[in-house]
Amino acid sequence: MEDLPEALVMEILKRITRTSDLNSLSLVSKRLYTIEGNQRGAIHVGSGLCTDTETLTSLCARFPNLEKVEIDYSEGQAWRSGSSLCTCAKRSWVRRSLSALHFAGVRLASIILPKTPPSVGASSTGSALEIDYPGWVLGHGNQLDNKGLSVLSSNCSSLIDLTLSFCSYIDDSGLGCLAYCKTLTSLRLNSTPQITSTGLCLVAVGCTSLSALHLIDCEKIDSVEWLEYLGRGGSLEELVVKNCKGINHHDLLKLGSGWMRLKKFVFERKRGKYHLFPSNKIYDSLYNAHSTDIYDFCCESLQDLRLAHIKTWPEIGLRAVLGKCKALENLWLEYVIALNDNDIIALSRSCSNLKSISLGLNLQRYCSDVMYCETRASFTDNSLYALALNCRMLQIVDLKFTGCDRGWPSEIGFTQEGFLALIQSCPIRVLVLNNANFFDENGMKVLSSSPYLETVELILCHGLNDAGMRFIAHIPCLSNLTLRLCHKVTDVGVAELGRAHKLESLVIEYCGEISLQAVQGVAKSVQYAKDCSTATMKKLGFGRP
Repeated sequence: MEDLPEALVMEILKRITRTSDLNSLSLVSKRLYTIEGNQRGAIHVGSGLCTDTETLTSLCARFPNLEKVEIDYSEGQAWRSGSSLCTCAKRSWVRRSLSALHFAGVRLASIILPKTPPSVGASSTGSALEIDYPGWVLGHGNQLDNKGLSVLSSNCSSLIDLTLSFCSYIDDSGLGCLAYCKTLTSLRLNSTPQITSTGLCLVAVGCTSLSALHLIDCEKIDSVEWLEYLGRGGSLEELVVKNCKGINHHDLLKLGSGWMRLKKFVFERKRGKYHLFPSNKIYDSLYNAHSTDIYDFCCESLQDLRLAHIKTWPEIGLRAVLGKCKALENLWLEYVIALNDNDIIALSRSCSNLKSISLGLNLQRYCSDVMYCETRASFTDNSLYALALNCRMLQIVDLKFTGCDRGWPSEIGFTQEGFLALIQSCPIRVLVLNNANFFDENGMKVLSSSPYLETVELILCHGLNDAGMRFIAHIPCLSNLTLRLCHKVTDVGVAELGRAHKLESLVIEYCGEISLQAVQGVAKSVQYAKDCSTATMKKLGFGRP
């Protein structure tokens, strides 16, 4: 190795991706130690980081060209024997989740709460609902504080991307040190309880190159002066705000002219109980929030939009964005209260480039006149027809319905006819249906002639049976199939897939009538689980808020 040209050694190091391998290689010789250190562009450190000034300075000297630094104290579990970490709010969520599980017919054999030792697991006879609250606790070592962050920011001259997760000892004065990082383009703050709007203002003023800002579980951030400043003079292209209770969705409109530069925008509030059960409020199904231009801003560069768990009534707020984003390619809406067909119609007319749409819909109460009121999801076939007519580039469709009774298909709002009109009008490659009670074997028959469909995921689809599986097996380009909680499909239906000899991957999870023996050899890659995983619980809307 000592005789190899430095350029060749650098090329070899670029091809090694595992940090442990790079660390081991750097110990072979001083030359490799120096070259690897100079080439290392990113580090991820947490509880094992020694936070004294001398050590941090040495760390920066060891890796002088760091561009990306992630400080993460989320590792570890805060287990306490004999005492519960489940606060009143979390206990309330547990009660709501358990009361809602009957919608999916999920059987739980055990429940693991934080006070339970990690060695306790689920019974082999069923599933377990595992609730944990990860995070740094005393005994894991000293956390990085304001002084340590100052050392890092002043010694990492090439820093462009910084992530601070669960950093409890950093406040506004520490965050203000980042104002000297003129190269910083991306900042992610995740569960930083001491950071307020003051610290963000310092960053907004000092970090003039900032193009991406993520705020997650930052509960002390309330006023939005920082947002107004970024809107006037910043270069923000990506803004993500999740679970920051002091920031309302209508506040974000204060970004003003900054909306014109945004390419990705995400706003999520903490999920409430209203996502499982309809509230007593009644919304106007004919109201058109886009008939007049209430808000004077443009977002014609926006390509990715994600809104979740917000109420758009009586204040319209971010609802207005749906009719303004002409370049939109990816849309994700989950439990956005008070939307109606007019929102999707306005969106479809302005977003001809839309390629992906994901809708998480729950039950709400709507009326079109004083004499008639109905309980259903936000959208009807009118939305599907608008998408079919105007969004001819749509390739990914993901529909999730929460709280809808299988005995009342009208609660979903969509019919099979409207859905198939969308499928037949657009080059759909990926289809995900979650609790879609309107879809049966007749729909599967039409689906079998979809020329572009490659990936299908069906979750809790009560109308899917062995006859429907026969049609699925004949979808021309199908290569990936996932079935979760589809209890009417048996080994007979799976055998139809095996005879087609086309699947690259098959995932079967908690489908009670399908055996492990039946899925073997059906696809090149097969995953099988008798129980309901945590990931599936989240897909069903029962995950931790």
